[in-house]
Amino acid sequence: MAALRLAIVGLGKIARDQHLPAIAATEGAELVAVASRNASLEGVAHFATLEELLASDLPVDAVALCTPPQVRRAQAALALAAGKHVLLEKPPGATVSELSPLIAAAAQAGLTLFATWHSRFAPAVEPARVFLAQHRPRSVAVTWKEDVRVWHPGQGWIFEPGGLGVFDPGINALSILTAILPEPVFVTAADLAFPSNRQAPIAADLTLATPSGLPLTAAFDFRQTGEQSWDIRVETDGGMLLMSGGGARLFHDGRSLIDEPEREYPGLYRRFVGLVGAGRSEVDLAPLALVADAFLLGRRRSVDAFEG
Repeated sequence: MAALRLAIVGLGKIARDQHLPAIAATEGAELVAVASRNASLEGVAHFATLEELLASDLPVDAVALCTPPQVRRAQAALALAAGKHVLLEKPPGATVSELSPLIAAAAQAGLTLFATWHSRFAPAVEPARVFLAQHRPRSVAVTWKEDVRVWHPGQGWIFEPGGLGVFDPGINALSILTAILPEPVFVTAADLAFPSNRQAPIAADLTLATPSGLPLTAAFDFRQTGEQSWDIRVETDGGMLLMSGGGARLFHDGRSLIDEPEREYPGLYRRFVGLVGAGRSEVDLAPLALVADAFLLGRRRSVDAFEG
């Protein structure tokens, strides 16, 4: 089968750090174009916008949208209308409701729409899911704290409406949580800390539950300095399960089960190539719905202005 000819739209930090090396390492995928107003890649066809790319005669099978979420819906709609498969960086959009028309358009056109949750491809996620299918969880505590200045330098869009603020990394934890637990999760309360000069939260504390009453908490913070924390701790009837490093490591009662290097994005692109080959889409909105519910239920409090 011929390689899937891919174009990246938006050549920012996440595209350079993750998407480019992942595509290069994925059998059956080939980067043929970049659409970006501010950056180009030597040896790869360049267009200033997605519209220019789609209007060209360059053969492209699929686009990977790595732009901020506020503009992805319009870009995805254009790409699908032009007959291209679409990969959406997380979060898949700025709202939950805007995804349904894209799902319908992809289905009608027989195209693949892939809403990616890269953290689900971390090495500890599937082993944790298997463990929790066999051992009843009793409580869950998520601690997801990082320094926004390190991970999103100069990216002011993240604090604009639709940029999600601290939920941009926090949604990674929620994507893992919804993948490994054996029952659905919903938000019951939220406390959201908004800098006085920003439109999205810099920290959030969530209380969640499941239909069976499993207690869950999640603490997200963008102001962490020093050691960064991406941990999910699950107390079960079979002992304590700890996932750390965003899913790179897994421990059971202190004993290491998984400790592997990051390989999320290569797994993500292998999945995309497989979905296209099978003629299927994959759009799970559960993590984004949890974030939306946190905003709906959240008590907003103002904190010090943030300059980053």
